[in-house]
Amino acid sequence: MNSLEIGAVPRAEGKSFWNRDFLLALSGYFFLATSVALFYLLPVFLKQFGPRQSRVGLIMGIHSVVAIAIRPVFGRMIDVRGGRRIAIFGLLLLIFSTPLFHLVRDAGWLPLALRALTGLGWGIGMTATIAYCSDLAPVDRMALSMGVIGIASLVAQALGPYFAEEIINRFGYGGLFNAAVLFLVAALLCLLATRETAKPCSDGQGSGMRVLKAVPWALAVIISTMPVFHGAIRGAMIYFIAVFGDSIGIGRVGPFFLVFSLAAILTRFGMGDLSDRYGRKKVILPAALIIVGNLFLLAQVRSLPMLLVTGFIGGLGQGLIFPALSTYIIDFLGRENKGLAISLYLSLFDVGMGIGSPFFGWMSDLAGYRWMYRIAGLFLLASTAVFMLKAPATEGRKIQGGA
Repeated sequence: MNSLEIGAVPRAEGKSFWNRDFLLALSGYFFLATSVALFYLLPVFLKQFGPRQSRVGLIMGIHSVVAIAIRPVFGRMIDVRGGRRIAIFGLLLLIFSTPLFHLVRDAGWLPLALRALTGLGWGIGMTATIAYCSDLAPVDRMALSMGVIGIASLVAQALGPYFAEEIINRFGYGGLFNAAVLFLVAALLCLLATRETAKPCSDGQGSGMRVLKAVPWALAVIISTMPVFHGAIRGAMIYFIAVFGDSIGIGRVGPFFLVFSLAAILTRFGMGDLSDRYGRKKVILPAALIIVGNLFLLAQVRSLPMLLVTGFIGGLGQGLIFPALSTYIIDFLGRENKGLAISLYLSLFDVGMGIGSPFFGWMSDLAGYRWMYRIAGLFLLASTAVFMLKAPATEGRKIQGGA
């Protein structure tokens, strides 16, 4: 058994869930996510240079591509070196690269390179901060901690564009870039104010990439398809709801996103620990069925009140499935591989978002939006059925570094 590092505090066994270090790290993650969300309005800044939409899409998209590619690599480093150190490294990378947006004068190679660099910092910082936050929560409330961390991200994504609009109107795009840096500095200060946790004890067996090699390929595919399909379905709901609403005469879909986010937040606060108490698969199944049923209900929407109902139900399903499914993968790979597990989950989810959008867009061209949502529901239903039949339960598995 490894000895604790000098200056490290024990992992969060026996602590209150809302302990000082967890709240500081969670605040750091919120500030980090808010800084990144400010850049949702970067296409408006690029528009003044007259680029093609494909060029704007490339500049915006390379951020996610780099983040997806880098997460598994740094996920293992998080398990070896600790989430706090890697998170600080990712934040410093963002703090030094973000001010360079002041030098952008066209939509050429510089914004492309900077988006790739900030994607690298985001991929590293996001994964490490999430892992570190969960380290600071009680080990028997892992799903609840993942749900609360997700709430911080949801709130940041909702507030970021609003802050960005206000900042641009008052101070221009230079003010936007400066504000992004200030949020990053606030995130760094929050993490620096926390105390490093002791890394999980491990005998070196079944850790890192070894655990992935030990998983049968068929089982790996079955488990991996769940976050991929979850991401794809989320993309189908978010990216096409505006055009779907417009096609049926609903001009404003902003209330849909508001109700969706509120339902997801309330669910995670009220029921985020259900899988901690009853088991991961026992929550994943009803959560997935709620999302499937909601997709079929969404296909019947013809009025704004009905659209808001589907937003609430969709947020309920999202609020339940994220903490249960992400924690299932952590339990399956072992708590000593938590950084790797979180990085894989996030990357698989983002891959689903990336490939699901063009696929379901193609389906909507062929069959219309209503059938697109029905087909999406059938895909998720099939994936969930196979997962429930073939994926093992994680209750009773040996969890190193935990309770």
